[in-house]
Amino acid sequence: MKVPGGIQAFWALFQLHVFLFLSHATPTFSRSNGCPFHPDRLLSAFQNPLTAVNGIVNSKAPPTLPRISSVPANSWQPASIVRQTVTQSLAPRFSSTVDQTELDTAAEKKAKRDKRLAQSSKPLDVHVIGLSHHNADVSVREKLAVPEADWNTVSAQLVAMEGIDEAAILSTCNRFEVYVGAHEAHEAIRDTILFLSERSGLPQSELRKNLFILSGEDATKHVLRVSGGLDSLVVGEGQILSQVRQCYLHGIEEDGSAGKVTSRMLNVAVSAGKRVRAETAISRGAVSISSAAVEFSNMRAPKDLNKDFLDSKLCIVGAGKMSRLLVTHMSSFGVKEVTLVNRNLDNAQALADEYPDVKFNIRPMTEMWDAVMESDIAYASTAATECIITKEGLLQRQPTKPLMLVDISVPRNVEQQCEEVESVFSYNVDNLKSVVARNTAMRRKEVLEAEDLLEEELQKFLGWQQSLQAIPTISSLQEKAEQMRAAEFGKATKKLSDLSKKELQIVDKMTKGLVNKLLHGPMTSLRSSEGPEETRSTLAAVKAMFKLGNL
Repeated sequence: MKVPGGIQAFWALFQLHVFLFLSHATPTFSRSNGCPFHPDRLLSAFQNPLTAVNGIVNSKAPPTLPRISSVPANSWQPASIVRQTVTQSLAPRFSSTVDQTELDTAAEKKAKRDKRLAQSSKPLDVHVIGLSHHNADVSVREKLAVPEADWNTVSAQLVAMEGIDEAAILSTCNRFEVYVGAHEAHEAIRDTILFLSERSGLPQSELRKNLFILSGEDATKHVLRVSGGLDSLVVGEGQILSQVRQCYLHGIEEDGSAGKVTSRMLNVAVSAGKRVRAETAISRGAVSISSAAVEFSNMRAPKDLNKDFLDSKLCIVGAGKMSRLLVTHMSSFGVKEVTLVNRNLDNAQALADEYPDVKFNIRPMTEMWDAVMESDIAYASTAATECIITKEGLLQRQPTKPLMLVDISVPRNVEQQCEEVESVFSYNVDNLKSVVARNTAMRRKEVLEAEDLLEEELQKFLGWQQSLQAIPTISSLQEKAEQMRAAEFGKATKKLSDLSKKELQIVDKMTKGLVNKLLHGPMTSLRSSEGPEETRSTLAAVKAMFKLGNL
């Protein structure tokens, strides 16, 4: 008869109980033919566990094992999982008086331990609270936007709230998302919305109209789709992958707050995004926001400016990543000359040096208005947190010819009211949707293939996340086994006074190794349960069998 996997795991754990029992059983008892734990029967039991279980159940119960006093429990953190509590393992030959203060301290520690265990028994889920081009205008997105340099600062403020254990921020021109890890979804989401409302100045009622909220598996699937480029304004664009990667890298920095689960999710998202681009054609010929802006300008120029795009005088304000991409796509269209305005002229020159086929006219920010007014099309792409091109500024200079303003910054660099000025045509990232609609249609097949790949990565992450539920039980099992081993070793040392210190260390190491080997199989089984129900059932059985709740 094939032994079910669960019984095999329980039997391996049962063997540990047998071993520890035999280590302190009397010689007479252990040699008794009537003892259910006689060595001959034990050997047979290892070979035929089902028969052995029936035999032991029908026999007289063995003596009760000694109770072990409480010790502080480990949390689920990796560093604490491997820590084991060992006291007086080599020299247990003395006793001390425990005063009331020590007892009170122990009680406090036990209370805190029980609270942590109760909390850790609930899985920590990741929740996404955010807004994007799908559900919020740029006028709302810009109020929540966070510069990359401040991502960790904002994350730290979030985890300082009682209901949030982990946090990470992703803020781009098309989306703002907060990833929070928490045991209680309602409390974490409530605290996050309150925080965002206070930070942005938007009433919660207004904020909720624009926010989307996802939890658990839905949240993880969303982040994977974002990294894979499936949720982008321009499907398949590559910049979002690098932005998610930066979110992950900031989250695991010393001052980051991503924590164990959120950082793992972000890491999986980055890997999934790379896999999608490597194994599908979704990014081939795909365009970014910058390239969409160039294509949009090319499409609108004849109507707005009465001239072709290549006959237009172009200006870029800013010399960052988005501006670099603008130049890349301008060059691919055949543009030969660009005016580049930036505060740091060295950075502007460094960008210009990358494109030897394009002639650059580099100007400081003090000459921005002159550069803009001399141009036919001006692109705004700076890190400024407020508008630098305003309606008032345009009215003061009275445009004498058509001027197209294309703002790809969030927060916006071009004031919305600029479109009210005669001869001025002002656009922002929300206006680019018409350009990228056909891009999405062309990639429908690749999207389906990408969805299948992301589902595989999602299941891998969910399996890992599920295994975390076993960690408190595994930790408690390790502690109890070590306590029993240390106690029995302490008793043995009293009878082995003729052994040297080195010999005692060898015996100590041997007993630790034996316990670890006996626990390896059961712990592996606990970590690799196939589904949530099986995991819960196995954990409950192990806790009951070894009375782990009484630790």
